[in-house]
Amino acid sequence: MASLIDRIRSIISTKSQNTNEQYNRAIYNWLGNTIVWNTENDETYINDGYRKNATIYSIINLITKAASTIPYHIYEKVNDNNYKRYKAMASGIADPNVMYKANMLKKHALVELEHTELHKLLERPNPAQSYATWISELIAFGKLTGNRYIYGIGPETGENVNKYTELYVMPSQIIEINSGGIMKPIESYTIEYNGTYHIPAEQMCHIKDFNPYYDGTGSHLYGQSPLKAGLRSMTTNNEATESGVKFLQNQTARGILMSDEGDLNEVQAQQLKDKFRKDHQGSKKAGDIIITPKKLSWVNFGLNASDMSLIEQYNASIKDLCNIYNVPVTLLNNTESSTYNNVKEAKKALYQNCVIPELLKIQDELNRWLAPMYGDKICIEFDFSVIPELQEETEKIVDQMSKAWWLTPNEKRAAMSYAHDEDNPILDEYYIPANLIPASGSDIDFADPQPLADEDSKKKNPISNIEVKDSIELKASYNDYPQSASNNAKRMIDWREKYGRDEVRGGTSVGWQRASSLSKRESLSESTVARMAQFNRHRENATIDPKFKDTPWKDNGYVAWNLWGGTSGVNWAIKKIKQIRDE
Repeated sequence: MASLIDRIRSIISTKSQNTNEQYNRAIYNWLGNTIVWNTENDETYINDGYRKNATIYSIINLITKAASTIPYHIYEKVNDNNYKRYKAMASGIADPNVMYKANMLKKHALVELEHTELHKLLERPNPAQSYATWISELIAFGKLTGNRYIYGIGPETGENVNKYTELYVMPSQIIEINSGGIMKPIESYTIEYNGTYHIPAEQMCHIKDFNPYYDGTGSHLYGQSPLKAGLRSMTTNNEATESGVKFLQNQTARGILMSDEGDLNEVQAQQLKDKFRKDHQGSKKAGDIIITPKKLSWVNFGLNASDMSLIEQYNASIKDLCNIYNVPVTLLNNTESSTYNNVKEAKKALYQNCVIPELLKIQDELNRWLAPMYGDKICIEFDFSVIPELQEETEKIVDQMSKAWWLTPNEKRAAMSYAHDEDNPILDEYYIPANLIPASGSDIDFADPQPLADEDSKKKNPISNIEVKDSIELKASYNDYPQSASNNAKRMIDWREKYGRDEVRGGTSVGWQRASSLSKRESLSESTVARMAQFNRHRENATIDPKFKDTPWKDNGYVAWNLWGGTSGVNWAIKKIKQIRDE
């Protein structure tokens, strides 16, 4: 311990002017258990930026309003490899063609869930906020200070322990990080607001922007505000506005008109002023020529707005602030380039360069911190396909999809953001145009062409005499599943009709559609049988939870399991899909 004290003493004695910084560095590196002070002045960014600067206020509101309209969905991951490929594709530039391909991968990687606890939490993060106001506040603090803090509150006992029931966005400017040193950089957080409050690190989700400043004191644990790089532009914008206001408030006379032939007395000066106003002022006399028998001279007072270059400086600072936030200046009513096409492209750029990257950052952190509390395979995904500016014309999309015969109708529906049609298994089949011939003509005999019998026959299709030996065979469907599987599904449907949706909340819309098919003994396609077999991963739900032994319809897992035929249905599907693939 003496060596550490000597080390601190030597630091203090050698460079007294740097004592505070050097001392903090030593404490952070060796002792820990100290507050890491935020060197960024977040109060400046909020007070001189958002609260005072109209440009920054407009930029932040433009971003938050656009982001709050994008919906989120809760999914369960069913294929990790496809999910990784989907994430890699969806994390790039949101080009319409890329989005279609990403949606195809998404279909095979994720299964959408409905009415989960996580849905309920995000729809109403806390009693005082809706999702839209909550996400807007989170993004606004991030764009102003470079830091976003989410505080989660949940019960300490009971069935919802280790799950949050309320989420709050904490003001970035009053949060301080308590460090435990190098081995534990973030130990807890301190809030200084009408008192001092300490929050454990695991209850706070800190989403920060990149900060390259490592000075050894832990300041890198805070994100860097975009306005730190744009501080001079913000100051220039504020000063230009204030100078313009002062110029308008403190305008004086334009100048002094003097006689070079001698001094004018007060009466003569007033007469000259009145004559000038009478003969040469007003819109009708604009551009008139003044002729006087006396020799006069003019002394100008002050500078006008053009001479002070206020407008040029103001406009330049606006462009700089827009560049910092990746927001097109066209959207701030820049009349120089505000044509219809330019505004449309500017809105598209706003989403691609600003809104979507911001939401992806929040999405990844929520999937790290929040989603695992509700299941290891649960994830949150924002749906960017609803953004009008990123969607091509409907006619163009329909034309592209109609020519893509290598996609099934349900895959085309998914690419166009429609739900998978579970009621019609035939939509999972491939439809190949009749005018396409296989490269190997082994299945086709070309008979010798026969002479045409009459003139009318010349109008017939010239390849009508081609004989196709083996017609295209449709994929088989299966309905030999056990009656007990139908009974299990029918029992769930009866429960929901008897007790209502508020009581019977288990299962997704896809699961209830499957129960409807099983209860009616409908034929199932191979892909549907495969999905039933994959449901084996939920076999732990095959038995009723003891706490629901008197009300089994409230056991969401048990209900979901039986919607897919229960144990007998899943076992049949596993054997059937193996039999199909072995053949």
